[in-house]
Amino acid sequence: MNTSRLVHFLFQGNLVKRIAIGLILGLLVALVNPSIQQTLDFNLASNVGVLGQVFVKALRAVAPILIFFLVMAALANKKVGSKSNMKEIIVLYLLGTFLAAAIAVIVSMLFPSEVALAVKEDASAAPQSVGEVLLALVLNVVDNPLNAIFKANFIGVLAWSIGLGLALRHASENTKQTVADFAEAISAIVRLIISFAPLGVFGLVAETLSDKGLSALGGYAQLLVVLIGTMLFTAFVINPLLVYWKIRRNPYPLVWTCVRESGVTAFFTRSSAANIPVNIALAKRLNLDEETYSVAIPLGATINMAGAAITITVLTLAAVNTLGMEVPFISAVLLSVVASLCACGASGVAGGSLLLIPLACSLFGISDDVAAQMIGVGFIIGILQDSTETALNSSTDVLFTAAVCMEEERKNNA
Repeated sequence: MNTSRLVHFLFQGNLVKRIAIGLILGLLVALVNPSIQQTLDFNLASNVGVLGQVFVKALRAVAPILIFFLVMAALANKKVGSKSNMKEIIVLYLLGTFLAAAIAVIVSMLFPSEVALAVKEDASAAPQSVGEVLLALVLNVVDNPLNAIFKANFIGVLAWSIGLGLALRHASENTKQTVADFAEAISAIVRLIISFAPLGVFGLVAETLSDKGLSALGGYAQLLVVLIGTMLFTAFVINPLLVYWKIRRNPYPLVWTCVRESGVTAFFTRSSAANIPVNIALAKRLNLDEETYSVAIPLGATINMAGAAITITVLTLAAVNTLGMEVPFISAVLLSVVASLCACGASGVAGGSLLLIPLACSLFGISDDVAAQMIGVGFIIGILQDSTETALNSSTDVLFTAAVCMEEERKNNA
């Protein structure tokens, strides 16, 4: 009985608690490893580090196919013929996501973060000019789709998934459902892999801290401060400005209501999809138009991903800084756009945005091996990062929907 309970907790219990335990155990192994190695001539940290390597390898394997089917299914099954004010809500969703990515670029440049990586690359591998960046981008876009998936060319994967998704909007319902079923099947595999995240984090923390020393924690702490600080700035400065643009009055009462009643719940559920009923109930209490919010809120759970855009941008630039690369202005602009597109295709599972980091890293010529290590770093700090990200994403769904509905009401009463 005790054994079955232990197995249930290790693989099916609360993910946040399990990752926290994995992190603590990894830290303990890193602390005792020098003594064990000196006494028994046995490198415990290196051996348990295999768990982290397997976890990272699995993430690298599933990420390209996940992006391909997830984005294609979302576009193929996108409903048409919605109310006219849906366009305004979508504009707010996309604009908010892009601004969040742009703010993340600025903050990351003002407060550059570095993290300990098991493998470093030669900075000379990075594109050295604007022309090289644009040429590499174009060549990656027109890559063969199978080659893009096999070689983890995430820009090519995204381009083909968008193209096929738009084309499949005219396909039969059975075809669309088949694509959606494939996307769900891949998501199920991702959920299985992520269920092993505590073991992966345990191995990554033990090996990294044993090799790099406890000073590596300083990089993680700064990275977490940059991430959460940027998300809070977006929630309480950028979003209120966008809401004021719509309703032309003090936005903070509405902002606080959405954060309190939607954001807090999303913080603990760590799932925008799971928080949809909470947002719909809040929209109903705010007396919003039902025909609008019944479509806008589920759509927002898919494409309104400011928090995910921030995560992708900050972790990508942390990898860039760690490798000693320079970031030209045009590359920063491209990163904001790519991070926004990546965020809109973020998986609905916990930590889904982390799986899209390789796509953004590919802009700078960073290998998928290093990008996968950044995914591991994301899981290490994910206890707070992912909860805050989801709170920002989900509360903004109902916030922007309410702003457009209130604007429509204001115009009707004028």
